[in-house]
Amino acid sequence: MSEIESRYAWARLVAAIALGTIGGVGMWSIVVALPAVQAEFGVARADASMPYALAMIGFVFGTVLMGRLADRFGIIVPVIGATLALAAGYASTAFAGSILSFALLYGLLIGLLGGSAFFAPLLADTSMWFDRRRGLAMGLCASGNYVSGTIWPPVLEHFIAEIGWRETHLWIAAFCLLTMLPLSLMLRRPPPKQAAPVPTAANPQPSSGRPLGLPPNVLQALLVVAGLGCCVAMSMPQVHIVAYCVDLGYGPARGAEMLALMLGFGIVSRLASGWILDRIGGLATLLLGAVLQGAALAFYIPFDGLASLYIISAMFGLVQGGIVPSYAFIIREHFPAAQAGFRVSLAISATLAGMALGGWLSGAIYDLTGSYKAALVNGVAWNLMNVTIVSWLLLRQWRQPSPAAA
Repeated sequence: MSEIESRYAWARLVAAIALGTIGGVGMWSIVVALPAVQAEFGVARADASMPYALAMIGFVFGTVLMGRLADRFGIIVPVIGATLALAAGYASTAFAGSILSFALLYGLLIGLLGGSAFFAPLLADTSMWFDRRRGLAMGLCASGNYVSGTIWPPVLEHFIAEIGWRETHLWIAAFCLLTMLPLSLMLRRPPPKQAAPVPTAANPQPSSGRPLGLPPNVLQALLVVAGLGCCVAMSMPQVHIVAYCVDLGYGPARGAEMLALMLGFGIVSRLASGWILDRIGGLATLLLGAVLQGAALAFYIPFDGLASLYIISAMFGLVQGGIVPSYAFIIREHFPAAQAGFRVSLAISATLAGMALGGWLSGAIYDLTGSYKAALVNGVAWNLMNVTIVSWLLLRQWRQPSPAAA
């Protein structure tokens, strides 16, 4: 049987990062294609945002489903099934005749049954193979999503401009099949057995009975609400930066570059946050990222010059990349390993729900006001809710008795 933090564990992590990078295309393709899809179907901005919203809703429910499947059958089963669904989704959307059919296919095949297997379930699985370097490993695994966001937008923008969004979707389908099926074979071994939450420097006495002195499902619910709030805020730049640049007259290519820059710095943030997680714990890392994200988001409100948007996008990516992995780390700090697949997936699905709600809400606010300024203010308000919840949970953790006192 393979051991925790063995050579195989690190090789498996590399495969998980690659799968997350390729499989993450479902989160970013519609962001880049949004202006072209809106123009072809002749719909409003909120309607053009519907495929993204449905895909994210699919991710929400699909993440929990894939987590359950991974707990029961091993991670390889949902990964292979999701690869086939993702390829089918991109092939079928290439022939969509209306925004409604396009959105439904995105939500079902690319979201619910496809891309949902390539983030939270992989993150939960990775957490089983590491203990001392768990934060770093989870940060590396989560970075696959942002590597995806760095690589895919400029590539997709180029091919959409050259051959159109329909042919581009067909090429994505073929690429996913040819690369992801072989990678999935690296994940066929079951993880080592673990029973209880692992003590950390920030949480030296974890309890699976009443984590932070709360009923387990109460803590889970608070993390779900916090995740929703932080990602409504996070979604506005990530979903609408390309369309925002088009509105400002900078063109879609500049917007795709800003998105790639944002997510590229997000990779740095996720790697740094993995190191920080191993030292100060999940709640403190989450609060740090949430406070800085709110500050960076606020800078978009007064500044809309081209150079300013590049700088703010880089800053936004640099401060918020560690937020989502922190939820998975918190779950592993406070809940038994046997519950990890479901609870991590549930927490991460809440962040995806926030991305879906925020993506649609920003488009709706834009349609009502003709500007993204109000949408940015809305994002700051949701971020403040997240900061409030996490601050309260962190105070409860600090008030826990020390191991000596216990």
